[in-house]
Amino acid sequence: MIPVKGYDGQKVAVLGLGRSGLAAAHALEEGGAEALCWDDSSEARDRAEGQALIVYDLTRADAWQDVAALIVSPGIPHLYPTPNKIIAAAMEAGVPVDNDIGLFFRSFAGSDWDSFDTMPKVIAVTGSNGKSTTSALIHHVLEEAGRPSQLAGNIGRGALDIDPAHDGEVVVLELSSYQTDLARALTPDVAVFTNLSPDHLDRHGGMGGYFAAKRRLFAEGGPDRAVIGVDEPEGVYLAGQLSEGPSDDRVIRISVDRKLSGSGWQVFARKGFLSEYRKGRQVGSIDLRKIKGLPGTHNHQNACAAYAACRTLGLAPKQIEAAFHAFKGLPHRSQLVRELNGVAFVNDSKATNVDSARAALSAFKNIRWIAGGLGKDGGIESLSADDLAGVTKAYLIGNSARDFALQLGDVPHEVFETMEQAVARAAVDAQPGDTVLLAPAAASFDQYPDFEKRGEDFTRHVAALSVGG
Repeated sequence: MIPVKGYDGQKVAVLGLGRSGLAAAHALEEGGAEALCWDDSSEARDRAEGQALIVYDLTRADAWQDVAALIVSPGIPHLYPTPNKIIAAAMEAGVPVDNDIGLFFRSFAGSDWDSFDTMPKVIAVTGSNGKSTTSALIHHVLEEAGRPSQLAGNIGRGALDIDPAHDGEVVVLELSSYQTDLARALTPDVAVFTNLSPDHLDRHGGMGGYFAAKRRLFAEGGPDRAVIGVDEPEGVYLAGQLSEGPSDDRVIRISVDRKLSGSGWQVFARKGFLSEYRKGRQVGSIDLRKIKGLPGTHNHQNACAAYAACRTLGLAPKQIEAAFHAFKGLPHRSQLVRELNGVAFVNDSKATNVDSARAALSAFKNIRWIAGGLGKDGGIESLSADDLAGVTKAYLIGNSARDFALQLGDVPHEVFETMEQAVARAAVDAQPGDTVLLAPAAASFDQYPDFEKRGEDFTRHVAALSVGG
């Protein structure tokens, strides 16, 4: 655990007692603060009391007397669409509002660092799609190369729940827009921006607010190196703002749309080949087509981002390539679940929006597509005929099934009540060489508590299929 600095002997309120909230409360106590914990859920409050934490009603009119700060869990809105009442009251009382990521960055460095030969570093990864895979891939490469590393943030452990850093250790943080938006301290050594597509727009008041939340990691963080995906206008803009000129190699531009040129530092992938250029010369390359854990263009973008981040730490291209081959991928992200009778069953339950589903569809051929759930604005209407060219048939489930059916045009489709029915029919229909792909293009909350449970349900039904069909 990382003891929180700066609040010794002071009262600090903690709102939201999930994984990050509980870790923040314990880290505050470890640093000498008195954590006053609250959650609207009585079960969450009971869990906190069971962990010897102080439960304190933050809805009281006098709740903010002598409180030094309010620490907020990422799922709680502080501005849009409307501020949480407790957060609004704290702001009205002049109480600073922060989150566990802000506490982490203000507390991570320790007094023992003076004796280290190599200073610990933090790599922070944000973006709309690919954050988790990119973060996990960086962590994996570091471990394969023998570099001490911890993975935390929006994946794995809470940021404050990790162990204090060792000599030369690298902490890899996946950060969502909810986390970067509110953190009062953001000081990574390397910051990564994968891409940007519409998501969480109600929470950020539109696309501009969403990008602004991501941009804070770079504009306010001032990283030593910035890895920027430039396949969207926002990435091009961000790279331009951070760079002092064409040769400024503090900014590494990455792309899977085109070959990048110029005198700076670029990493791009075209037709399955990753290339690294510096000062106009190629200095590294990897054939990504042979790497089973990174299928499709979207994973090639993740590979470019991870490669660039690892190169900033001095790892050699051959080290990174060897580690890529050992990467098995993450659950629910283009995860090969099973091959049965010549048919591949792939779980990409994390494809909760149309852009991530489009990326999954581009990675495979002869697709039996299981889609649907709690659809987002616009559903799948932005998918073009080219996007759907590989889909042999769609198997639609969930609240959005009939809306999706209307948006599929001439693509053969069928509507089902349950995942079990969709998997069973797709398995019967599939021919050798087909891929049964779960890429919902929708949230899970109409039928499942989260995308993980949805992916686990798909996996369970796939596992139950008989070899004889």
